[in-house]
Amino acid sequence: MKRAGLTLVTPPFAVCKFGCAGCCAAPIAVFWITGIVSIVYGIVGGPTNLMGPSWNTIALGLALWGIAAVWAAIAIRSADEDRCKGLKDPLCNKTLPETDESDPFDEVRKAR
Repeated sequence: MKRAGLTLVTPPFAVCKFGCAGCCAAPIAVFWITGIVSIVYGIVGGPTNLMGPSWNTIALGLALWGIAAVWAAIAIRSADEDRCKGLKDPLCNKTLPETDESDPFDEVRKAR
């Protein structure tokens, strides 16, 4: 599936595949899943328990899905720009230990 199609249909999976998944795949997934739940909830009547669909709730779900898609597109584009410039993700540099660093759990085991 093309990048744009995957970004529109399943934004969190597009970020995992093409972007920086560690930074924003989880919040994008929250917006996307909440959008899906809102659309389904709106189809069955929404918060006011209408006999037909609740168009306001459906519109909210579509807006949340749109926010997730735009956020994913921005995350993928910025990840592409960083790769072209040869930049690494600063979050990954901070969280991954260097090879010469000791394991903190080894220090705890030695103290016992």
